[in-house]
This record gives sequence, structure tokens and C-alpha cells, in this order.
Amino acid sequence: MTTLGTRAPFITFEGGEGAGKTTQIRRLKARLEGLALACHLTREPGGTPGAELIRELILDGQRPPLDALTETLLFYAARANHLVDGIRPALLRGEWVLCDRFSDSTRVYQGVLGAVPRDTLELLEALVVAETKPDLTIILDIPTDIGIERATARRGAHHADRFESETHEFHEKLRQGFLELAREHPQRISVVSALGDEASVEFEIWKRVCERFSLPREKDV
Repeated sequence: MTTLGTRAPFITFEGGEGAGKTTQIRRLKARLEGLALACHLTREPGGTPGAELIRELILDGQRPPLDALTETLLFYAARANHLVDGIRPALLRGEWVLCDRFSDSTRVYQGVLGAVPRDTLELLEALVVAETKPDLTIILDIPTDIGIERATARRGAHHADRFESETHEFHEKLRQGFLELAREHPQRISVVSALGDEASVEFEIWKRVCERFSLPREKDV
């Protein structure tokens, strides 16, 4: 199955720092393209020129701190532009949209950790996202210590961004927030362990995607 109603499928990837989202989303794109399915790979915050400008402000580790509501509004401003100029046009062209982070990150980072009320987030979600909700969300789960270690190694000499520089306690609460979302939305969210090597994690994600969208799995490796 390549479409849902009048549009193509929308898949999001979530998880803490160092879980390997960027690597796995690219591997899934290659799998889908191997079945001759057009894909649009994107990310949040960002994904369009306007949203990328807002991303720079949000993730600037050197800027003065912002309160949680202000930060949330910036995320949704970026998301609104991303949806209008990137995600929705791609879906209507028949392209599978694979997005590195989406609304679930806001629910956890700004909701669970930033204490923005759920009612506020739901109002923004209805206004900005409306019916353009993910058809499948993959949460890559990894123990906090290992995720931080991987993220630090990946970053090298570069400055930590706004979220990478947070405490171990912050990242553990982040992990538990994602797992709680998965328990609340089992029909949409699938949790995949990110502890294995890249190939084994890719295979598990591919199995979940094939099951969800009734894709052939002859090209499994």
C-alpha cells in the first residue's frame, strides 16, 4: 500500500540524543526507494528555508534561555511553515514523508520537561498540525548513559546545542516521556531498541514499516 486516502504515508522518528535517528531514517529511505517508492526526507525543527531560520534560534546553545511557552511557540511556528511548504505538498505528490522529529518531541521536551500544559499543546496541535498527523511513529529507545556517550562522540569538538547540553536527569526524563507516549498511543507509536548494530536496528524498523503498510519484504537482508 502506497497511499492512505488521498495522500502518501507520513512516518516520524523520535527518541533521545544518540539514538541514531538520522542514520536509521536514511536507511529506511533507501529501503523504500528500493521498492520504487518516492520519499521526502526532512527534519524538525527545520525542513524548509523559513523553518531552518527558526531552528537556528531554537538550538543556539549560546543564546539567553527562553521560557518553555516561548520555546514551544517557536517550535510550532517552524512546524507551521514546514507543513505548508514541505510536508503537505510532498504527501500530496505521493511521496512518503520521513521526518526526523515532529510533534511528539514537543510534547516531551516542552510538555513533560518544560511543564507547558497539555491543553496548550493540544490547542497548538489542532491549529498547526490539524489532520496532518503521522501514520506511524518510530521511537528509537536507548539507555540514557549510552545515548549521551554516543551523542558526545558524534559531536566531537563542536559546541553542544540547547538540548545536548542538558543534565543526565533531563535526558532520563526525556526517555521516560517518550516511552509514556508510546504506552498512550500504541496504534501509532512503535518502540524499537537502538542498542543493536545499525543493520539489526534497520531490519527491525523495516519489519514494523512493512507490517504497518503491507509492503513486500522480499528485499530483506
